Amino acid sequence: MKPENQNFFERVYDIARLIPYGRVTSYGAIAKYLGAARSARMVGWAMNGSGLKEDIPAHRVVNRKGILTGKHHFQGTNLMQQLLESEGIPVKDNQIQDFDKYFWDPAKALG
Repeated sequence: MKPENQNFFERVYDIARLIPYGRVTSYGAIAKYLGAARSARMVGWAMNGSGLKEDIPAHRVVNRKGILTGKHHFQGTNLMQQLLESEGIPVKDNQIQDFDKYFWDPAKALG
């Protein structure tokens, strides 16, 4: 899963592709899983650049409190929220409700 020749952004994308439908994770959880616990911001940069890759569910990556901090990188006013709600994830005031219920931790799920 973590080949040496694969760059950090591609490793972030590989993890994002594994986030199950109807679940979300955080920038920090991905960074921690990749062994870069202090690089949540870099995960954010990777997700910002994922718009050209249709197979990456970037809407499923939020901040550690469940806030849709990346929503301005989606086309339309509320596309990120609409995508999450279409998967059954409740969002109110740009924040996922019952965040712990929907949180997917790659470290626990992938070992």
